[in-house]
Amino acid sequence: MTEVMKEPVLTAQEVMEIIPNRYPMFFVDRVEELIPEERVVARKNVAANESYLQGHFPGNPIMPGVLQIETMAQVGSIPLLKSDNFKGKIAFLAALDRVKFRKNVVPGDCLTVTVDIVKLKKRMGQGQGVITNQRGEVVSEALMTFIISDLDQA
Repeated sequence: MTEVMKEPVLTAQEVMEIIPNRYPMFFVDRVEELIPEERVVARKNVAANESYLQGHFPGNPIMPGVLQIETMAQVGSIPLLKSDNFKGKIAFLAALDRVKFRKNVVPGDCLTVTVDIVKLKKRMGQGQGVITNQRGEVVSEALMTFIISDLDQA
């Protein structure tokens, strides 16, 4: 059965209007589901020509765990920054808990990144993130805490 591609809720270009990250540190290809202050589902396609794969590891390329976390954090900041309460602000990753890496991520993998916001206060948010591959296998997960700040205080 062929999966039908649905239109993205946000394209990569639209995501760049929300978060400040840019190439080579931008890891969101599209957002497929978004409920501000609650939930986001996004995609990251791992291409064989990504620069970090040249050295991690030659002959056996694997996406570093730290970049999986960065991807999760970029995605997790979207439902916070799309909230009317936080428009025009920036979200910084402040803490990580319960981080687990379960499977290797290799070129050709199509990652689904899901973050559910589990706590939200005036200047912070907490999200439970999970990354799965195209086979539905969990590859990594983490509980992330974000601090939300004005752009001029960044």
